[in-house]
This record gives sequence, C-alpha cells and structure tokens, in this order.
Amino acid sequence: MSEPEPATAMSADAPIDWPRFAELVAAGASFALTTHVRPDCDALGSVLAMGIVLERLGKKVLPVTGYAMPPNLRWIDPKRKLKQLGVDASPADVEACDVLMVLDTSAWAQLNHVEDVVRAFPGTRIVVDHHLSGDDMRAEMFKDPRAEATGRLVVEAADHLGVAITPELATPLFAAMATDTGWFRFSSVTPETYRLAARLTAAGASPTAIYRNLYENETLARLHLIGCVMARCATDLDGRLIHTWVTLEDYVATGALPSDTEDLINMTLLVGGTQAAVILAEQPEGRWKVSFRGRCPVDCSKVAEQFGGGGHQAAAGAMVDGTLDAARARVLDAVRRAMR
Repeated sequence: MSEPEPATAMSADAPIDWPRFAELVAAGASFALTTHVRPDCDALGSVLAMGIVLERLGKKVLPVTGYAMPPNLRWIDPKRKLKQLGVDASPADVEACDVLMVLDTSAWAQLNHVEDVVRAFPGTRIVVDHHLSGDDMRAEMFKDPRAEATGRLVVEAADHLGVAITPELATPLFAAMATDTGWFRFSSVTPETYRLAARLTAAGASPTAIYRNLYENETLARLHLIGCVMARCATDLDGRLIHTWVTLEDYVATGALPSDTEDLINMTLLVGGTQAAVILAEQPEGRWKVSFRGRCPVDCSKVAEQFGGGGHQAAAGAMVDGTLDAARARVLDAVRRAMR
C-alpha cells in the first residue's frame, strides 16, 4: 500500500495548533491509538486518557499496542480497554479506523511491532508527542518538547476539545506526569508541573494510591532481577559513565518480566560521580534496546539518533543489532565521544 502524502510539517518549537487538532478530531468517527515499544506509564496513561477524551466526544476508539499490559501497570486500565496487536486486535481493525494517533513517540524505531501497521495506515495520521527528536511519519504533528510528559498534552487537548477532567481521566494523567518526571524530581519540572499536578489531584487523582501502585507494589522476581543487573554495573571515564545490561536468560533465572526493567537505568545514577548511564536490554528478536540517561551537557537524544533512536536531552533510547559485546562496544564508544 502506498504512503499517503505527508501533511504540512509543524515546527517543534512552535505552539501546538490545537484548533487544527480539534478539526481533525471532529472529522473522524473512529480512532486507533498507539504508542512506542515497551510502553511506560506516560505512554499508556496518555493513550488511555486520550481514548477517554475521544469517547466523551462520541468517537469509537481502539487503543492498541504491540505488547501486553505489564502486570504492574494493570491498575491504570481498570476497564481493560487496551488491546494487544495480534492477540485481541488485528491490523485490519486498525486499518478500518478513520484516524491513527501515535502518542509519546515520533520515531519509527520506537514503534517496533506496530510500525508496519502505522506505515500502511491509509487514513489520517496524527502524532502527539513531547520528544525533541523524531522522524517524518507522514502525519500531522502536535509536538511540544517543552512539555514534561505527553500526559500534559492530553490535558491540553481535553481543554481545547471541551472535555472536563474527571477522576477517570485524572488518574492516568497524574501517573503519566509523575513517572516521566521521576516523581517530580527531574529538571523538566517547572512551577506549571506542580500546578497541573494540583489540578489533577483536585479532579480526583490520589497521589498516595498512585505512588503505592507504582513504587510499593514490587514482585520478588523484580527484586532478584534488580540485584542481578546492578551487580553487573561497571564505570568508565573516571566514574562519570556507568553501564549494565539485561539478557533474556536473566528473566528465566529470576522469573521476572521484560517490563520489570522499568527505571533500572535511573538506579545506576544513584552512584556518586556518575553523569551518564547506559543499559542494554536483550529483545526476543535478538536486538538490544538501549536506554541512555544523562545529567551532564551530553545530549542523549543526539547519541540515540546515531542508532536510529531519539528522545530528550537527558533521556533517550534506540535499538541496536549485534551480539552483546559488539552492541555494547558501539554504544559505549558513542557515549564516550559525546562526553569527552
């Protein structure tokens, strides 16, 4: 199937054209919503919340990802609306929708299992994202890299569409913002972040319950995985660079799930003197999902772009081919060059 003509590009630095977004929403009757590989809480919360917004407007909604909902995040989807492509939703189901909306990424490499479906989609494509880097997805782009989370953009969309923030919306949106800011400790946090958090709390989100679900609901298997991965940590550049890795065998040995690697890279930065961190996670198809984190002038998104990925200055990701030794060598060499 041929690609549709690309829509007019929008500058990532320009204000989001929400009236245009409202026009596209008004023109469609059915929407497929998707997000990036191994979705985190910002991705899932944004997809689910945007779905609720659209349903309030009388739209038919199909939230779908390439992965099953991680067990530790099932609480965010109490009505079990999210579908897994190839399990309880087919490419034909997606293709039948009028509009396909991609949230929390604008990079082809980050779509993985749903990439072919997105590329083949014959209808209108929309991207809602807060990452600086991205690809030409032949879509209308609604991006703001100044936003601390895509969840904020969903709130702005709801406001412009005239949809009130209810407890059903407030919970996934608060979780999206809280996790993408490291529970409000990252440099992306501004006074506006706290104002929005207060608004969502007033609308019915419970920070106490959300925190407990996110951070006080661990499995013994995840704790074993954390121990295994942290034991491998090694430093370089006089302790400024730290890295580790996760193999498929680790999941078997500990009983953990791939989703249990969430936030492990941030734990490596707990080591004093570290300025940048890398973690490689083996994928079933033999590739390595690489995550980059930095608290120095190095732009992680630029390093990730060398491997077809992208993200933010302080946090980015990519997929790399090859054996562990080869992938690790290529990635660490790129980070060392950027840090020198």
